[in-house]
Amino acid sequence: MDNPERTKPSEQPPRDERRQQEEEKIDQELDKIESEEKEEDIRDIDKPKEGEQILKEQIRTSLTEYRRHSKALFTSAFSAGLEVGFSLLLMGVLYTMFSEQLSESGLNLAIAMAYPIGFIFVIIGRSELFTEHTTLAVLPVLNGTVSLQALAKLWGIVYVGNLMGGYLFGFILVQIGPGMGTISLDAFQHIAEKLIKYNWWLTLSSGVFAGWLMGLLSWLVTSSRDTISRIVVIILVTTVIGLGELHHSIVGSIEMFAGLISSEEISINDYVHFQVWATLGNIIGGTVFVAAIKYGQLQNEVSH
Repeated sequence: MDNPERTKPSEQPPRDERRQQEEEKIDQELDKIESEEKEEDIRDIDKPKEGEQILKEQIRTSLTEYRRHSKALFTSAFSAGLEVGFSLLLMGVLYTMFSEQLSESGLNLAIAMAYPIGFIFVIIGRSELFTEHTTLAVLPVLNGTVSLQALAKLWGIVYVGNLMGGYLFGFILVQIGPGMGTISLDAFQHIAEKLIKYNWWLTLSSGVFAGWLMGLLSWLVTSSRDTISRIVVIILVTTVIGLGELHHSIVGSIEMFAGLISSEEISINDYVHFQVWATLGNIIGGTVFVAAIKYGQLQNEVSH
């Protein structure tokens, strides 16, 4: 007869228990950061924030998102996918209005100036955008508060929510834009084609720069003390992404999807090619060039 002791279950704690332990660590870290923030001298309110103060706020913001219920997080991400689509709306309108009046460079400038509008709605409105979380969500992993599994879950929820919201917005825009005469079908094709004229490594590299800029945007928004300053920062950074025609996995997904369902010139392979390499590039840019470097630079100052 088999010895019952040989069939003992694994000594690892059950999944629910591990999740509870992780949540307790998050709560402890949040309490620590909040108590440290209360101890800061209020007389420094008009002074620029120190780097370690920005890092603490970024970690606190990210930990708060880890504590949110998955349904609430998905709803916020879905909302962000809808809201950021207004960038495509304004770009399409400007293309339709001025494509025959402006030179190519003038038209590109006008479209790039429209790029920030959706980001303003999302970031100031505090919805969840994937390219912000490529930086934010990594910081608690680097300081050992949360696991890689929790990071993957958070990224997955936000990413899928963003894409689904974007698909819905793109579908609605293609249905009503041409019908109202405000956006031509050529506008959707033109905007999408600008994203697919590169090979995989150029798309990946462009995505790295876009992710890097979005990570810096998250950092700069946290460093700003008032809404006007934050809006200015958003406009500056996202205009660079638009002018540089860099590959942003969420806005670009909406642009590509609208082109896919409105033009025979855009194929599903074009969409997949863009989405895979742009997403990977955004993750690398935000994770390596912002989260890892900033954390490595400031972790010793924060721990003291």
